[in-house]
Amino acid sequence: MNPEIQLEEAVCLAALHISDPALRMQFLDRACANDARLRSAVEAMLLANTDAENYFAHCQAAVDIPKLDAQAAAALRSAGPEIRIPLEGLTGEHLGSRLGRYQLVQKIGEGGCGVVYLAEQEKPVRRQVALKVIKLGMDTKSVIARFEAERQALAMMDHPNIARVLDAGATESGRLFFVMELVRGTSITRYCDENHLNTIQRLELFSQACRAIQHAHQKGVIHRDIKPSNILVTVHDRLPVPKVIDFGIAKATEGRLTDSTLHTAAEQFVGTPAYMSPEQAETSNLDVDTRSDIYSLGVLLYELLTSRTPFDTKLLMRSGMDEMRRMLREEEPQLPSTMITSLSNTELTLTANNRQAEPPKLISQMKGDLDWIVMKALEKDRNRRYETANGLALDIQRFIDSEPVLARPPSQLYRFKKLVRRNRMVFAAAGAVAMALLLGLGLSTWLLLRERDARMHERDARKREAQLRAEAEDRAKISQAMMFVSQGQYNDADDVLNRVRVFPPNPSLDSVSALRSVGEWLAVQGRWQPAKERYAALLKIDKLDSLGQVVRDYQALGVILVEQGEIDQYGHFCEMAVTNFVAAPNSSLLLACILSPLSQSQIEMLKPIAYAAEKQLRSVPKDRQSGWTYLPFGLWQYRCGNYDAAIQWCRRALAQEQRFPSSDAILKVTLAMALHQKGQTDEICADLAQGRRLIDEKFKSGLDRGRAGSGFWFDWVYARQLAQEGAALINCDSDQSGDK
Repeated sequence: MNPEIQLEEAVCLAALHISDPALRMQFLDRACANDARLRSAVEAMLLANTDAENYFAHCQAAVDIPKLDAQAAAALRSAGPEIRIPLEGLTGEHLGSRLGRYQLVQKIGEGGCGVVYLAEQEKPVRRQVALKVIKLGMDTKSVIARFEAERQALAMMDHPNIARVLDAGATESGRLFFVMELVRGTSITRYCDENHLNTIQRLELFSQACRAIQHAHQKGVIHRDIKPSNILVTVHDRLPVPKVIDFGIAKATEGRLTDSTLHTAAEQFVGTPAYMSPEQAETSNLDVDTRSDIYSLGVLLYELLTSRTPFDTKLLMRSGMDEMRRMLREEEPQLPSTMITSLSNTELTLTANNRQAEPPKLISQMKGDLDWIVMKALEKDRNRRYETANGLALDIQRFIDSEPVLARPPSQLYRFKKLVRRNRMVFAAAGAVAMALLLGLGLSTWLLLRERDARMHERDARKREAQLRAEAEDRAKISQAMMFVSQGQYNDADDVLNRVRVFPPNPSLDSVSALRSVGEWLAVQGRWQPAKERYAALLKIDKLDSLGQVVRDYQALGVILVEQGEIDQYGHFCEMAVTNFVAAPNSSLLLACILSPLSQSQIEMLKPIAYAAEKQLRSVPKDRQSGWTYLPFGLWQYRCGNYDAAIQWCRRALAQEQRFPSSDAILKVTLAMALHQKGQTDEICADLAQGRRLIDEKFKSGLDRGRAGSGFWFDWVYARQLAQEGAALINCDSDQSGDK
């Protein structure tokens, strides 16, 4: 090894053994003497490797003083007797030895404070695990505190994307170790590049990592060192699964992680500079909260999209501590699309190829929503970032689903405030001049405004009078429409309602009844567009009927939207239904929102309604339960992809004494589709055929308004829609579709 590099590493390692900042500075003064180059190199190592895991994963675990050259050994010995470098290595373990019930097989990682082994457990189960143990000579109070903090942080987690803690203990010499789930994978950025994942696939992987960090935050833990090497991607059932590891510098947001004292000096960096939030770089006492992890996630997302970090790591390291802090706090990073554009032709081509895209298409994909999602996560002001990691994941899902994202570019007002803050004196002078001009114009402007207000009051009075007259005319038309409805003249009632300009905000029973009756009449005739208009108007004003009637109106409008193929409008309709009934969920409302296949975001949105409705089901007496009682839950489980549960719910419903043709038709079709998805093909054609026969018989006899139990008109229309979905999914020949 180069003697200069050997000396730098030796001094750095020795300095890391000193937990007291003042003693560490005294040691560096003596060890480096007047060698400015050595002092600068050692300080850079210490700054970049505060956590000790980054640097010492790439260098020797121990420095044997007798093996150093004369200059290095002399520098360390002259530094003082308080420095002790272990001569026999820092671990004390050897391959093949046992720690409790674990046998060490292979060393797979090493840092400044601990060593990670591949170990085998034989009892009570045989498996391979990762075992992390503190090195000999590193069991200082601060190191033990960090080690216990990581162990406690991981033990609090229970998430498929976070490496699980399986066991913990101590060696015979008293050094702590803990056993983790063995994660065989590569860093998320390397995995994406090696497998040439496109932008959408990268975003989906990143969203899983966001949800893992959200879980940690809900457990009261901030990671504080999110970076690619701490998010490993492994493969389960041919699907990539990210795993968050290394909570070694995690901070508890609620209470303490351990009973050991764990302090961070005011001048000490905690984290990796390129991924560090501005508040982490502050020397003030500003508390670091979960939004610091949001910033680090933003840096990771930036790197996944562009293969670059917002601030160049080498530039940060060369700039020195004060300049590094200034850059992180004040300098705005480039937009991801701008960063991509600034790459050389060779780098741009390589970056695009790694994402299975042409350079122009990649740049175009970055512009707009992705730019603003990333920049919102990277806001200097943490109050302007996403409030939660889950909020960031949801915005990414909106981008994937081609929905409007919440992230928006900073407003002009916000930019103006930032400009004023940077140029206080200039704006103060300009403000004084502007104030003088305003005072000069103030009196004349006030007189003009008085005259204008008088004219506006007169105009508003005339407008209000015209509005009251129009409302009176509309109420008269609604009463006339209701009279036609009572006489069974629905066509005339529909014509009158077409001439109503605005339905009153305070509706009468006549207006509600007229809209519903005409809407039902139009729907039974298959006139879906005017029926949709009547029900949409009804749901805006209906505040008079019972909850059950209003939910039936929602079911009717949902069926109409699906029948017309207006799936986008149906998605917004489901959001409106969940918003309006979040305090009073029930199974009928759930049924209204699952009429067509669901996206992942819709499934997440409907879960609270489904869970609450299932909880209410337990309170329904058995003598009041029927096929309709269980039907929504069978269909819900099918839409979620839980086919075993769907089959159980459907068969439970079909076993009820109280059953009706409409519910039986829906249940038979749902059961057939669920069995088909499970590959159980023996009875699916029979179930599908029985369901379709009930539906055909109903429509041959003529669709009517229907009633509770036997099925309203919208129940039968939905049954027909579901049967069409089942027929498209299941290919049954005519010979197979009969009774069995």
